[in-house]
Amino acid sequence: MLAMDDTTTAKFSAVLIEKDDAGRRVALTSVAESALPDGTVDIDVEYSTLNYKDALAITGASPVVRSFPMVPGIDLAGIVTDSAHPDWAKGDRVVLNGWGVGETHWGGLAQRARLDGDWLVPLPEAFTARQAMAIGTAGYTASLCVSALLDHGVRPEQGEVLVTGATGGVGGIAIALLTAAGFTVAAATGKTDEADYLRRLGAATVLDRAELGAGGKPLQKERWAGVVDSVGSHTLANACAQTRYGGAVAACGLAQGMDFPSSVAPFILRGVTLYGIDSVMAPRSRRDAAWSRLARDLAADTIEAIVEEITLADTIAAAERLIAGTVRGRIVVDVNR
Repeated sequence: MLAMDDTTTAKFSAVLIEKDDAGRRVALTSVAESALPDGTVDIDVEYSTLNYKDALAITGASPVVRSFPMVPGIDLAGIVTDSAHPDWAKGDRVVLNGWGVGETHWGGLAQRARLDGDWLVPLPEAFTARQAMAIGTAGYTASLCVSALLDHGVRPEQGEVLVTGATGGVGGIAIALLTAAGFTVAAATGKTDEADYLRRLGAATVLDRAELGAGGKPLQKERWAGVVDSVGSHTLANACAQTRYGGAVAACGLAQGMDFPSSVAPFILRGVTLYGIDSVMAPRSRRDAAWSRLARDLAADTIEAIVEEITLADTIAAAERLIAGTVRGRIVVDVNR
């Protein structure tokens, strides 16, 4: 058991997932700072987020958590309070995305964190901690996807770009970034009543996800110069089948499933390229570039349009909503209220 009742050390609030012979438990609790895991940088967390992976961890809907007890939360933004790492000093403002945090190492849904300094990037001057978490792993991943399409050579004059899972965090920010880069964006969603919201983000057209969600032919009418897909399964297969000759698809999610019921036809007959986008273990150089694009191209009013703010105490209930698919955009967690 953790030293939660240790009176010799300071304490902090955290969402804690425990599992033992008595079963699995998730609760907001008080944890002794002496229980923090090993790391080279101590951080006072200002804001975190609630991502789909966090919701899976909290609800137990998928075996995301690899060790117990665990503080979930794959994102955080905060202030360095102590550092044994050469890149960071007390008072630095930092951001953390991925690296297995919230799965194998305590994460951001807490008031304190102790992390490996190699996992951190500086908080961009353009953003507050709250704004950085409104972007979070979802926005950082969207930026990696957009960079993959641009690096491939996809250009606005080549045609529309499709964004699937458009009302999710990745989708919304991908729409905004692609629009800023001059693309005409088609947004696919199961929440067609959110069409006005998607158009405010920059989408030119809104599609019902049903058009992409069932099995289809391996080659279909060419529609998209590029695709950002956070859904996977039949949606990704159909997106590839509809991508124009020489186009590119950036795949970063599996909301519909991990399967890929497709064929090699789009790749060998149309020269389509499928890019797998990993945001968890991406090197520092790619992270810095992704955050630079976000700082340059993502407007403050766009960030506010996609964000819902909750308290640390709200996260367990909010995780259920996220799994149920009733959340739009991004959930930011103020861990200090």
